[in-house]
Amino acid sequence: MFSGYSNFSGGVDTAFAIIVGISLFFLIGITAVIITFIIKYNKKNNPVASEIEGSNKLEIIWTVIPLILVLFMFWLGWSSYIPMRKVPADAMKIKVTAQMWSWRFEYPNGKVEDTLYVPVNKAVVLNMVSLDVIHSLYIPAFRIKEDVVPGKAENYMWFKSLVPGSYDLFCAEYCGLRHSYMGTIVEVVDQGSFDKWYASAPVKVDSSVAAKPGFEGKLLSEQKGCIACHSADGTKIVGPSYKGIFGHKVTVETNGKEREIVVDEEYIKRSILEPEADIVKGFPKGAMISYKGQLTDEEIDKIIEYIKTLSEEKK
Repeated sequence: MFSGYSNFSGGVDTAFAIIVGISLFFLIGITAVIITFIIKYNKKNNPVASEIEGSNKLEIIWTVIPLILVLFMFWLGWSSYIPMRKVPADAMKIKVTAQMWSWRFEYPNGKVEDTLYVPVNKAVVLNMVSLDVIHSLYIPAFRIKEDVVPGKAENYMWFKSLVPGSYDLFCAEYCGLRHSYMGTIVEVVDQGSFDKWYASAPVKVDSSVAAKPGFEGKLLSEQKGCIACHSADGTKIVGPSYKGIFGHKVTVETNGKEREIVVDEEYIKRSILEPEADIVKGFPKGAMISYKGQLTDEEIDKIIEYIKTLSEEKK
């Protein structure tokens, strides 16, 4: 508390401390009055019940004072909230895409990362979209949180980080089975380091690794959040594992009827573009969104190639 990691930390922490202080004051005060009355007016100390007439003055006091305090607490919260909606003109714009269960950050130069990199002491605005359900971007150290609502116009938040370091970023809105896995890191670096990172090419990969069949498809499955639901080692999560699935028979439900099919290129492509068409038996319906418009035919082919390699490994 009172860490000062962002430009909003101070206002939020002050409002929180004052509201908690007022609440504690009345909790202790009211509890003390109750205990005093219990002792003073119990049957032993006050065998004959006392008649106490009402007091207009007292009624006004305990109506007006709480009203003033509530309005004061509202003002504290409002004064901290308003600056959060006023984005500086020079703020750096980053597009945030949320989906079950991953975050994707796209920078003005086209660079895409699953970690949020920002320069210290620089205003940053996150323009957020959700591809499926309601998510909520929450950076506890910065004291900021904003729901990411599908189809909502002007879904944004902004901040200025003040201290270099690594900070947790979570989804704070329950969004399905792997909600707790939907976390990443905010890396705050000095301007020089950020400029160098921003201008750099993607991380170089050893040529022998990059030359392996399915390498590009593996990267795409990571970037597009596929690995949040489909494992590559046979582990069952929300969707079927990629491990050993290509070329094998699976039982699916199509239009309410079960049928057995062989997993081939056509089936995988249809599952990516029309995930509700054939639901593999034992897995929930409605867990996957359509990637129509998000993946090109070439990218889909690369992902299919990657899935093929996982079947070959099993053999």
